[in-house]
This record gives sequence, structure tokens and C-alpha cells, in this order.
Amino acid sequence: MEKQEISGPQKLGPLTPLVGEWEGNVGVDLSYHNQDDETSKTTYFEKAWFKPIPIQENGKQTMEGLTYQSKAWRHGEEAMAPFHDEVGYLLWDKVRGQVIRSVVFGRGIAIQAGADAGPHDREIHFKATPGDPSYGILQNKYLMERARLMSFESTFKFNDDGSFTHSSDIVLKLEALGGTEMHHTDINTLHLVKRYHPGSEFQ
Repeated sequence: MEKQEISGPQKLGPLTPLVGEWEGNVGVDLSYHNQDDETSKTTYFEKAWFKPIPIQENGKQTMEGLTYQSKAWRHGEEAMAPFHDEVGYLLWDKVRGQVIRSVVFGRGIAIQAGADAGPHDREIHFKATPGDPSYGILQNKYLMERARLMSFESTFKFNDDGSFTHSSDIVLKLEALGGTEMHHTDINTLHLVKRYHPGSEFQ
């Protein structure tokens, strides 16, 4: 007989497992490095936190959500400034079966990406494209001239061991490469290091 899973109200839908603080030390970033004029991989350490926010109401639309922040340090540079910093919101629209990721990167980039998802999905696939009125991409004028974002795709995957893997694929049109397009990719697996609930002090 198949075991039936019993869970709480899960108001955050598929975002429920994210609440807390996370660390991951197996990150791999593939990107173009201006100083070396080459495309190469960099390994990194990452810290992130996800905290619930008040219920969001837009007329008849009601959403639960999280605010979050993520920072990453290249291996060997953990005592220095992070090379990556992002802040944002993750919103769950239960009625429409949508997860919205509104994120700002510390390079003058803002992305709102959308995903179709069910309340118990273990993978969330986000996508944004320039010019889309709902799920689009904005970037500063220098980047528009030198490293234009052509598309953004990202996946959150909740693993059976309780870890969380995020990956992304950003297509860039780089003037440094003669205007050709390249894929800037990232992947890391994070582990929960702190829970947010009244009983966490007893763990």
C-alpha cells in the first residue's frame, strides 16, 4: 500500500520548502571574464535566506510570498566582497497556478520571471524575455550596449534529501565576442542551516 503524505496548509504552495537560511559550497558559474578576455568556469560558495512576507492583494488577486537575498563568493575569495548579490520576491498565485520571481541583481539588472506550478511541485521553471509585458528583463544602458540579455531561464529543484538546487541559463549578446551570443550558466545545491519557526531553538 502506498504511503500517503500528510502535510500542513502549505499556504506558500511550492515555495514552502524554501523558508529558512541556506548554504551551498558546490556552485559552478560559467561566464565571460572581461579581465582575462575568456569564457571560463568559476566555483563558488553561496549563502541565501528566504522569509515570508504579508499576504499581497491586488484587487481580487491574492498572493502569498517570500522575500529573499543571495550572495556568492568565489572559492579563495570568501573573506572578500561577494562577486554576486541579488535580492527579490517569490510570489505564489494559487488561483492561476503561477509562481512569480521578481529579482534585482547588483549590476543594474531587474528581471520578473514567471512559472506555471502546482502547490506541491518539486521543480519550478522560471522564464523571462525582453519586451514581455509580464515576464520581462530590464538592464542599464551600458549592458544594453555591451552585454544585452536575450533570455533568462531558471529552475528551482527540491531534492529528496532536503537540499535545494537552483540553476540558470542567461543568453547574452556580447560585444566583446563580436556580438555573438553566449550562455552564462550557474548551478549550486544548498543545504538548510537554519529554520524559521518558534521551535527552531530546540533543534
